[in-house]
Amino acid sequence: MSGAFPILVIVPDSVGDAVLWSGVIKRLYDEIPNARFTIAGDSKLDALFRDMPRLDRFVRGRRGRKGLKLLPVWSQVRGRRWGLVVDGRGSSLPGFLSAKKRVVYQRTVTPEHVPHVVEDAARALKLEDDPPAPYLFVSSETEQRADELLGHDGPILALGPGADWVGKTWPAERFNEVTARLLGPDGPLEGGRLLIVGGEGDRDAAHTVRAALPRERVIDLTGKGDLLTTFACLKRARLFIGNDTPLMHVAAAAGVPTLGLFGPSDERRRGPWGPDARAVRGPRAYEHFLAADPTLSQALNHMLDLPVETVLNAALTLLADTEPRGG
Repeated sequence: MSGAFPILVIVPDSVGDAVLWSGVIKRLYDEIPNARFTIAGDSKLDALFRDMPRLDRFVRGRRGRKGLKLLPVWSQVRGRRWGLVVDGRGSSLPGFLSAKKRVVYQRTVTPEHVPHVVEDAARALKLEDDPPAPYLFVSSETEQRADELLGHDGPILALGPGADWVGKTWPAERFNEVTARLLGPDGPLEGGRLLIVGGEGDRDAAHTVRAALPRERVIDLTGKGDLLTTFACLKRARLFIGNDTPLMHVAAAAGVPTLGLFGPSDERRRGPWGPDARAVRGPRAYEHFLAADPTLSQALNHMLDLPVETVLNAALTLLADTEPRGG
């Protein structure tokens, strides 16, 4: 396309990190009006960028044991002269491409300094003084689909009760109790509805949580739809509470007040990002879990010391702090 400035962005492998990097893409979109984008990443990330304007294509890579396989991506993008290549994976691929400028992510974590992933992404483009917040483009068609799924009846409490590892999973029964107290009689969201989000593997947790309310007040999207439609649905929620998962980052990017539940993961590095995002944990710091489970792989639930009252109080505080906007 004549006059276009072609940008290739190689996003990180995980959904969560790709969301945290999305603000960098939005900043480039805003500051380079003639930019045309190609985004390369794991095929599961395609839906995140489906509605992005000025997106020429999404290059679907294949995962190997160590992440995205670079050769198939290289074979699809090597034939073009790029104005800018941004590599959020920190790989060697940009060095094998023709480009006016290359930006390669470098992890800057040290024992003394643990920057957030958003801050690391910003530093790669020398934006550390104003880290761009995660941002996902969503079309009017996707917004309409969310309206059809949710309707407009009362406030929505969104929950993400699942996780990809038992160690990070707060017991579903405790989600159930928090739900009943927030949406029940005299609760701050009394009369509202419950939105449950998650993947196929989260169905058991969702089944437990949905028992907190009558069926007609529950919208269960577990294992349904795609990430961008879920994002649009979360934009309509009053509060999100969930484990440390990619959906927590999707919720924070949607702008919904977000409460992330942490135990054997580091909120300094991957806490929910945004002015209305909070992280809460029990009495043990991340380092305590790491000492007990150095590889963070044991089949143990490390979230049992996070009480219901701690989560409930954090939720009430977050609701109060965001009341002028959401009320």
